[in-house]
Amino acid sequence: MNIRFLETFLWVARLKSFSSAAEKLCTTQAAVSNRIATLERDLGVRLFERDLRSVSLTPQGERALAQAETIVRLAEELRHGIGDTHRLRGRLMIGTIDSIVYAWLPKFLEAVKTAYPDVDIDLTVDTSLNIARLLQEGQVDLGLIVGPLVAPDFRNIELCSYDCHWVASPSLGLHGRALALEEVVIHPLFAYSKGSQPHQNVLRLMETAGLDSSVARIFNSNSLATITRLVRDGMGVAVLPMAVIREMVDREELVVLEVDAALPPLHLHAIYREQPGSTLPSIISRMAADVASRETRATETRDTASRQLDGALRKI
Repeated sequence: MNIRFLETFLWVARLKSFSSAAEKLCTTQAAVSNRIATLERDLGVRLFERDLRSVSLTPQGERALAQAETIVRLAEELRHGIGDTHRLRGRLMIGTIDSIVYAWLPKFLEAVKTAYPDVDIDLTVDTSLNIARLLQEGQVDLGLIVGPLVAPDFRNIELCSYDCHWVASPSLGLHGRALALEEVVIHPLFAYSKGSQPHQNVLRLMETAGLDSSVARIFNSNSLATITRLVRDGMGVAVLPMAVIREMVDREELVVLEVDAALPPLHLHAIYREQPGSTLPSIISRMAADVASRETRATETRDTASRQLDGALRKI
């Protein structure tokens, strides 16, 4: 079976047009028609319904679509996997969030540059909501964000999960004792952008506790640097992932509070639109997953060792 014919099938299915697929593939409409006719003959089924205005998949075409996407992707990965990896080249537009920038993004970019020196990266840092919008508009090829993104043609790959904690400056005197949520929300709360998952999680906790969220003073920002600076200066309390504030906690610039309202973790995903013949986002997203997984395991190992040491010191 000809892989190029499968790629043609995917483009016709995606664009719903033989002429548009021909333009995309830099060939003629007749060539596209011939490829599809040959593929239908090889498979023994009709893949498309055609009329004067549109092209649509038949039920057999719908069933073939996912398998064809897998075959094309695996063929591309095989070509890159057995050849010189340095031959992979191109420009990849990546959108990500502060929480990844402060954690493992530098190691990820270093890994990409080492493995694929001819791949250029354009980086955009924004909120997960904005990066998701840029993905759908085609302005970003790969998103590393809090996900998933549920939309047609998009692939979500799990990266890691971030545990979130209530944190504050030691100067507020809130640490070292159990706190009710009511004691926390009397202070200004610094959260991620309005509409983000961390922001929504705080509102849901307050609703569950029967607290009026309109009374709380919630300050939103899409800048992690801004949030941490204000909280370190004793301006209020924040909800932040431990992965991005660990050094500040180790330096005792921030302390973790013991609040009776547990926060759900943030699930990070690599997200890209699956397109025939475009394997760069797929390959790089898996590198991101490897780096994120490795860094998460290393962090968990350090945390376990730290807790064991603290426990041993308390017994002395």
